[in-house]
Amino acid sequence: MKIKVIVHTEETGYWAEVPALPGCATQGNTFEELLQNLYEAKRTLTIEGNLYCYS
Repeated sequence: MKIKVIVHTEETGYWAEVPALPGCATQGNTFEELLQNLYEAKRTLTIEGNLYCYS
């Protein structure tokens, strides 16, 4: 299953949002940290069934 993620670049790092999941967003100081946080948010959604996954 593919889920679209929109990544935004800022002076202090990155943040991303998942349009298919309103309110689902996370951030990271590096792109690698952002990816790790996205996987954690996905796991949280899978385990807890939340519609919101702020990290």
